[in-house]
Amino acid sequence: MKRSGTRIDAVMAEIQAKIASRAYLPGTRLPSVRAQAKTMRLSISTVVEAYERLAAEGIIASRPGAGFYVLGPVAPLALAEISPRLDREVDPLWVSRQSLEADSAVLKPGCGWMPPSWLYEAGIRRALRALVKADLLELTEYPTPLGHPALRQLLSRRMRSTGIEVPPEQIILTESGTQAIDLICRFLLEPGDTVLVDDPCYFNFHALLKAHRVQAVGVPYTPNGPDVELFSAALQAHSPRLYITNSGIHNPTGATLSPVVAHRILKLADSSDLVIIEDDIFADFEVNPAPRLAAFDGLARVVHIGSFSKTVSASLRCGYIAARADWIESLLDLKIATTFGGGRLAADIVLTTLTDSGYRRHMETVRQWLAAQMEKTIPRLEALGIRPWLVPRAGMFLWCQLPKGKDASCLSRSCLQDGVVLAPGNVFSQSLSASDFMRFNVAQSTDDRIFDVLARALSA
Repeated sequence: MKRSGTRIDAVMAEIQAKIASRAYLPGTRLPSVRAQAKTMRLSISTVVEAYERLAAEGIIASRPGAGFYVLGPVAPLALAEISPRLDREVDPLWVSRQSLEADSAVLKPGCGWMPPSWLYEAGIRRALRALVKADLLELTEYPTPLGHPALRQLLSRRMRSTGIEVPPEQIILTESGTQAIDLICRFLLEPGDTVLVDDPCYFNFHALLKAHRVQAVGVPYTPNGPDVELFSAALQAHSPRLYITNSGIHNPTGATLSPVVAHRILKLADSSDLVIIEDDIFADFEVNPAPRLAAFDGLARVVHIGSFSKTVSASLRCGYIAARADWIESLLDLKIATTFGGGRLAADIVLTTLTDSGYRRHMETVRQWLAAQMEKTIPRLEALGIRPWLVPRAGMFLWCQLPKGKDASCLSRSCLQDGVVLAPGNVFSQSLSASDFMRFNVAQSTDDRIFDVLARALSA
């Protein structure tokens, strides 16, 4: 009886998870009892009992001769319930929340940002003092739909340094890089569409795509960019609408896109309906700029985005979209519909900070700090048997393989008990093929306690 009850619970949980993830909307006819029993390899009587219990709870209803149907209003969207389901303790949203909610005593080598002391605090304070004296409109009014004109002009000039020719009129300011991607997804995607992502890739791409109810397909990432042959195969097999990537410093691997791979990817895109979102959030960490897909493409198929949360301040929510001219009006309509205005004050502070005489020197210092910390962190990890997949040319991330037989999720759970937040590999991997990998942020790996905790967890 106990085993039967457990199996009944399993059927009920399966149906409730699909309702929670909106795979089954109100009015959806459930699989027949016989079909559900065959799918789950259970007896028909077990499925009948599960369906009857769900009906008794008012979750589904029976229609004589027609089967069982979902009742009620649309369930609130629960991203954690959307398949493929990961262990909640190590899924992308959990990693983000642990890093964001942790107090100052918690060490965060798994987070994706620099320590506060590494950011340009002096420039931000000068910008704030200047804005105190600004016209009242600057402090209180909505901005124009495109956003702060002077900041867009500055962005146009900055992008020109990486070969991207785009006038200010084709740049839209957003609340963040994440909002920039969200707007583009709203503009181009329908539920059920397919989106290509790098495998591994920034884990919040996975969470955002789940929210848009689309299918993500991973393409293995190499030290020079996506695997071109497998990228081509994915285009043929899935007819994706979007591909989201970094082509400067890649997150989480630290790899750099090569010109040859960039050209081959764009050539493949030309033969399909694919649009590429190029996330350039780490541009100011580069020593020598990598190729930009938007520069080669002229923004025909590539949408270029970025923000300033990694180099200026994460509290100042300000990002941007650079896109082809005929898409700007529709993107502006979506921006107004979803946020109405934008961060006028944030844009002012970002502009004043970026044009401050000390910003360039500050970033030169940060690049030196990151290079020095990279040199220190690699041997400390290697002493524990944790080896980098490659040594990045720049940036803050190390993508590392654990000693043989060690699982990154288990290691993360263990280290969390000692106040260390890690970023296990499978939260970055669509195929869940990175269970023995971990991303380390060298800027957040300066405390000796991190390596002591890792050593104890690895020896356990």
